[in-house]
Amino acid sequence: MVSRVIPVDVFDLVIFGATGDLARRKILPALYRRHSAGQMPADSRIIGAARADLTDTGFRDQVRAALAEFVPETARDQTATDEFLARISYVPVDATEDAGWGRLSGMMRAGVVRAFYFSVAPSLFGDIASRLHDHGIADAQSRIVVEKPFGRDLASARALNGVLAQHFSEAQIYRIDHYLGKETVQNLMAVRFANILFEPLWKAEYVDHVQITVAETVGVNGRGAYYDKSGAMRDMVQNHMMQLLCLIAMEPPYHFDPDAVRDEKLKVIRALKPVQPENIVRGQYSAAGNEPGYADHAENPASRTESYIALKVHVSNWRWQGVPFYLRTGKRLRARASEIAITFKQPPHAIFDDAKGWQENVLVIRLQPNEGMNLMVMIKEPGPGGMRLMQVPLDMSFAEALGAEADEVPDAYERLIMDVIRGNQTLFMRGDEVEAAWAWTDPIIEGWEGRGDRPQAYDPGSSGPEDALMLMHRDGRRWREIR
Repeated sequence: MVSRVIPVDVFDLVIFGATGDLARRKILPALYRRHSAGQMPADSRIIGAARADLTDTGFRDQVRAALAEFVPETARDQTATDEFLARISYVPVDATEDAGWGRLSGMMRAGVVRAFYFSVAPSLFGDIASRLHDHGIADAQSRIVVEKPFGRDLASARALNGVLAQHFSEAQIYRIDHYLGKETVQNLMAVRFANILFEPLWKAEYVDHVQITVAETVGVNGRGAYYDKSGAMRDMVQNHMMQLLCLIAMEPPYHFDPDAVRDEKLKVIRALKPVQPENIVRGQYSAAGNEPGYADHAENPASRTESYIALKVHVSNWRWQGVPFYLRTGKRLRARASEIAITFKQPPHAIFDDAKGWQENVLVIRLQPNEGMNLMVMIKEPGPGGMRLMQVPLDMSFAEALGAEADEVPDAYERLIMDVIRGNQTLFMRGDEVEAAWAWTDPIIEGWEGRGDRPQAYDPGSSGPEDALMLMHRDGRRWREIR
């Protein structure tokens, strides 16, 4: 199996905040790998823009160091690195002042794709958008990429959408969520809509429940002050997990077209029922030994911000009526794991004596680590002695299926940035989609703030608060093990 590399059109990509952490860790390494794969035309250019007073040479030195740190040595080549650095330049600009913008304007070329990556705080989106417009840097075909957080509530999301809409049409705005660029997330759509095997079973008649888990072993140390103003609900559920839920629950779009896909996702968000307090569990990891707890990392002993949340959610439509979706995400948990598990109902009639050995069929989509899918099915236990049942996985690991080529599968940022250059918005959130997600999220947050709820303490290295277990146990179900 050989992955095809389809070159994109010639482009000028300007990265605002080019000296920041996101650019160093994700954006520049992703662009390097696409360069190495031969996807960028030779005369495409990458322009770094930030407040730092650097020369082209000084910025290239920083890029070289970032590649050495964040691109595996096996994926680096001296010739490719030199060629990549040769297409990079730099211009000092300040989002809140006019200095440098004239020079940036003079660097733009006619007849090529112009893309602008806003790798900066959302408070600067409006200033940058205004200056791109005022200095004639962006044209009607230009694209802008904006990172999360896209607002912290419905009002701020609407305000951000309004600011960007003053200078850019919705077709020019790419709200990036790297989860949607993961190979397995896209394969979820392929599994559903390219195989007759699953789509007829993808509904309440056959599905017992769905679990979505995003577990992390790290805490919030180093960004505790920022995280304490958001929490797991704003940081993960409103965006990443909402997108995963939409892809599972959406109706088949009429075509694999950006607006057709996003129309169906929007319908799911609007069909979400309000979540009752008894179906919400919030937690905060405690200190353990010499390891500080969340409150220490946040430098806020009185913090009521959650580092863990579990929700029981229902989609109010014909396809999913009565099917619970269980969502959980947290910091300092037992293992780093992200997965979607669709658990199917039991057969209507048990014909085997070994009925106690029966276990549900489960389709598990692993997002990280070891991206892949497996389907848990029942078979006969080998050997004589009657019909004894056992559960086994039909496993499809990318690493095993693709072999050495698994390392060459583009990561999320590689894929999404190239989609920006192509002008393909399928894997990016639309403005009304973001606002609908906040419209559902806000009452949940306002509810626990109004009640004065405190997160429940949980031990680092555990699977979360005890109440999260009860959320499932009272329904006669269990969380899948985090591993």
